Amino acid sequence: MTKEVTEIEVEVLEIDGIAPFVAQERSAEWPQQRGEWQDWRQWQGRVRRLDSRWWPLWLFLGIIAVGLALTVGLVIAVGLVILRVFLKIARAILR
Repeated sequence: MTKEVTEIEVEVLEIDGIAPFVAQERSAEWPQQRGEWQDWRQWQGRVRRLDSRWWPLWLFLGIIAVGLALTVGLVIAVGLVILRVFLKIARAILR
């Protein structure tokens, strides 16, 4: 007895009340009419204001930026204080 492979073609109409995404094939006859510059029209209002969903990331990055700025400022300030003390000692010795 031989086993025959049976193929069943099924079209899914919906799963859990949601219709599945159907990929559409682009024909070679239809050239792409939208240029890349037209996609930026959607960003017109979004570029000027930050999306509120990303505020935790911006807060975290802001805290890191402030911490780095304070650290660099503190290192520069300590370096200047050490340089002034060294110059005062050098002037006292050379006089």
